[in-house]
Amino acid sequence: MGTKLNQQDIYKKPRFFESRLKKILAEAGITINGPKPWDIQVANQKFYREVLLKGSLGLGESYIKGWWDAKHPNQTIARILSSAITRKNKFISDVISQLQAKYVNLQKKSRAFNVGKHHYDIGNDLYEKMLDMRMVYTCAYWEDADNLDKAQEDKLELVCRKLDLKPGMRVLDIGCGWGSFAKYAAKNYAVEVLGITVSKEQMRLAREKCQGLPVEFKLQDYREISGKFDAIASIGMFEHVGHKNHLVYMQVVEKCLKAHGKFLLQTIGKNESVPGVNAWIAKYIFPNGEIPSLKQITESMEPTALLIEDLHNFGPDYEKTLLAWFDNFHAAWYELKNNYSDEFYRIWKYYLLSCAGAFSARDLQLWQFVITKDHPPQAYRRPA
Repeated sequence: MGTKLNQQDIYKKPRFFESRLKKILAEAGITINGPKPWDIQVANQKFYREVLLKGSLGLGESYIKGWWDAKHPNQTIARILSSAITRKNKFISDVISQLQAKYVNLQKKSRAFNVGKHHYDIGNDLYEKMLDMRMVYTCAYWEDADNLDKAQEDKLELVCRKLDLKPGMRVLDIGCGWGSFAKYAAKNYAVEVLGITVSKEQMRLAREKCQGLPVEFKLQDYREISGKFDAIASIGMFEHVGHKNHLVYMQVVEKCLKAHGKFLLQTIGKNESVPGVNAWIAKYIFPNGEIPSLKQITESMEPTALLIEDLHNFGPDYEKTLLAWFDNFHAAWYELKNNYSDEFYRIWKYYLLSCAGAFSARDLQLWQFVITKDHPPQAYRRPA
């Protein structure tokens, strides 16, 4: 026979969730309904239970539902990730995400086009409004720039100089987006470029943008690439490869890169070699994605003839990039909202600002590797 609950028992549990979560957040300097820009303002008491039971997934989903907000949610996330609370408290959704990534190849060939349909094909109008004039959907380089257009141009220039591009070279762009690198390299360095994408919408617009240039685009998984190239760039695509496929990816690069050629790999990186990804990001933004660690990347190269020549970390620049994207997205919402829902706005606001918070906390990094094949005798020098 079940135990009969009295009224006092019923009210005990909700208060437990509230008091427990308040105590956890206090360790990060976050006060519920406090005056600071990072303090969480609670609009629905269900918020406490949702977060305690579902962790990062619950935090994001309760934000979408409007159960909480903050003046600057990116600062809220930065404080959470800068504290010890995520290491001290394990949540079932995050554990499930890690177990799936550990035992299942979520990025196998049959799933390769899922992220294209779910994320990159949702509407070029969104990306045209949110991104810079070249539509570069990766971290900008803010060393000498004071606006997004200049910062993204400087990043593309940096990539070309690190690859030491010369007229007539044949270049492979793995994960070419809307063709920003291909167009820049072809116009400014007189090279031929083959761009690979898993997004139909990216390929369609990239072809329009690059008409008249020696540039070709293919809708293709990286495992299907063939041919030889003088240089290879992969800017912001490696996050979709997954640790179970890192070796295969590096073997494709090794096969396609000419002897002593250069490969530039730009990727978001995480600090620990734990499989899986943030459960909310996996569900709402990048299905089957997985951020690599430095150890995972370097170990995947050991069986190949590839050699790391240079590693450049400019992760803090991604915070600035994401905040610029959000400002553009927010400013354009009046024009975009006829094609997207109010829920979509909150999803993308949380996506952009929570990621900005992660980079602010240095929980995520941004790495640019320069990698060569067959151990060239000359020393590599990073361009100034």
